[in-house]
Amino acid sequence: MSSRRPIYLNPAAAGERCNSAVSPHAAEFHKSLPNYAPTPLVPLPELAAELGVKSVFVKDESNRFGLPSFKVLGASWGCFRAVTQHLGLSPEQITLKELAARPEINSLTLVTASEGNHGRAVAYMAKLLGIAAEIFVPRSMDETTSSRIVSEGARVTVVQGTYDDAVQRAADKAHEKNVLLIQDTAFEGYEGVPAWIVEGYSTMMNEAEEQLSQLGLSATMMVTPVGVGSLAHAVTIHCKSRNVAVVAVEPDSASCLSSSLRAGKSVPVQTSSTIMDGMNCGTVSSTAWLDLQRLVDACVTVSSYESHCAVQYLTSNLVPAGPCGAGSLAALRRLAKETPSLLKSDSVIVLLSTEGAREYQLPRDVSVEDAVGLTQVLTQINSSNPTLSVSDGAGESEIADYLVAWFAHRNIEYHRIESVAGRPSVVGVLRGTGEGKSLMFNGHIDTVSLSSYEQGVDALSGTIALKNEQQAVFGRGCLDMKGGLAASLAALATIKAGGPDRIPRGDIIVAAVSDEEDASQGTQDLLAAGWRADAAVVPEPTMEAIVTAHKGFVWVEVDILGVAAHGSNPAAGKDAIIHAGSFLRALEQYQLELPVDDLLGQASLHCGLIRGGEEPSSYPGKCTITIEFRTIPAQSEASVLKDVRALLCKVAEENPRFKYDQPRIAMSRPSSKLSRDHPLVKKAVLCATTTFEKTPALGCAPFWCDAALLAEAGIPSIVFGPSGDGLHSKEEWVSVASLQRMERIFVSLIEDFCN
Repeated sequence: MSSRRPIYLNPAAAGERCNSAVSPHAAEFHKSLPNYAPTPLVPLPELAAELGVKSVFVKDESNRFGLPSFKVLGASWGCFRAVTQHLGLSPEQITLKELAARPEINSLTLVTASEGNHGRAVAYMAKLLGIAAEIFVPRSMDETTSSRIVSEGARVTVVQGTYDDAVQRAADKAHEKNVLLIQDTAFEGYEGVPAWIVEGYSTMMNEAEEQLSQLGLSATMMVTPVGVGSLAHAVTIHCKSRNVAVVAVEPDSASCLSSSLRAGKSVPVQTSSTIMDGMNCGTVSSTAWLDLQRLVDACVTVSSYESHCAVQYLTSNLVPAGPCGAGSLAALRRLAKETPSLLKSDSVIVLLSTEGAREYQLPRDVSVEDAVGLTQVLTQINSSNPTLSVSDGAGESEIADYLVAWFAHRNIEYHRIESVAGRPSVVGVLRGTGEGKSLMFNGHIDTVSLSSYEQGVDALSGTIALKNEQQAVFGRGCLDMKGGLAASLAALATIKAGGPDRIPRGDIIVAAVSDEEDASQGTQDLLAAGWRADAAVVPEPTMEAIVTAHKGFVWVEVDILGVAAHGSNPAAGKDAIIHAGSFLRALEQYQLELPVDDLLGQASLHCGLIRGGEEPSSYPGKCTITIEFRTIPAQSEASVLKDVRALLCKVAEENPRFKYDQPRIAMSRPSSKLSRDHPLVKKAVLCATTTFEKTPALGCAPFWCDAALLAEAGIPSIVFGPSGDGLHSKEEWVSVASLQRMERIFVSLIEDFCN
């Protein structure tokens, strides 16, 4: 059973009818525009045979009046009606050419918000009318799409927000004198123009009906993209006056209609990155909602990857479709797989392909939900840390986008946290049924540099091959720690796929955090945003041991002072580097006296960096030593600083020429230690013992990880992850069998702890 968002079905819609009559003037208006011609209705006989239906056709809107989208049908009629109304003219008694010749329209400006094609269509109409246009676009719009709008003569204004934010900016602009809003999204007090835009789209359905009639056929089902709902509204009005079923399609990541249908009321939704840009809308148009709620037979959400596969199929059948247009085919394929009863042997299906071919970033498959497959996909995404090493890192944006899409595909609540631009973290939450304990899985999505990987080998392959006589996934980050994160996600998907009866009482939280390899920005952001849980698992690679404690660290910088002078003038110069030697000898003795913990052993220190001098011919005026202390719970920043100050003071007492500045903390992270009697530890041991068929090792980790930050925030945490080898080295791998074991253990732990 899949964990993905189910198809919404409305059996009552089959008996519903719509008597709304669409004005014929829109079709006549379109026929008067330059270069009008009906767009092709392309048969797909092989697909029809595959699905066991009579016929499948694609209404190809890749070239409508020279524009690569159906949008101009609605925008042109909406613009024409808005301008004639503003001037007090009858649209039936004036042509577009006559309207453009009237001098009073010269002061007008058309404005709208758009993800691309609607804005370009409004700009096209403004050009035909000889007036100005300003198009507000969200910051996610690519430069190519923006430049095409500009090529129609419009001004493009980028809004630092979503499509809905752009709609608000356009609506605000329309309050100015002689500015007309041509928006396909209706909202309170703004219903006229969206209704005209819906009327404009009816031309497409009328053409398809006539084209089918010439073949002796009538449609039984039409599949339409949604977006804000204007096209879907036009399709619904047309189809439900003719007993034709309506299937609506949306991106997983912009499911405003699907979510509203399930809620029984129009609700706004959070949207995220998708290749189906024209459908990346968070709110259903208010004028469309009630009809869509009553009349749509099915609403299907699809992933960017499914849309991409549909683009490839349509392209192979000579239909130059873009991702929004191909969404209709993706929805039909999903419908055939999951609800085949809706398709009959005599079905005649029309797919609306609403846009032409265009460039887009190739998406990854978000349907993967097993630990091994997810490890492969995550490893193939470059998320090397940009601040960790001298090599340029890609950062976490791409992998965060993938995880957002993965959660959206399953209708799992998610939150993107990005206090530092380009360093996002993602939190997915499967809400429990109530009164249970919450469990967080915290896994970092950044990796170390790719440059340290073996030369000539693809560091991002994610391939499976033999290693030490066992199957393993290879690639940078597969072990540290995308494998552990993948096992956490897979466990979440397993619980979700089990249906309502398997959902535990407590919340399951998967926090995919940035920057752990450097400054732990992601987990700090997570905690600052208020995320907490009753317990946490950090699935770092512990070789299947349950780690209950690890040391912290404190970086202390000490400046030993000298006097800069020419190397030939010893009377004036004082050598800071030589004086630093006295301090280093004192440190060497001091480390023998560091405190000891019963689990973690003795604290330690080493001098990681020493910097001093400008050139060989000068006395160095300063020598800076950076000491890393690996700390145990008995130590703190204050105690470490106190000890270093005491050492410096002692050296100065023994050598009056020894001078220094007060030591300072450069970075500090706490240690972590959880009692082995804690319920989380006991439950983890029990679940692991069942899977391993032996008691797992309990131990301490030699490395630091984000578990300490969670523990400091009051979240009891263990570190527990898969086995493999090659952390930060030239070849990294993680055991396939270990990933599978960790997935099973995490499922058991969720069911035990959260209930």
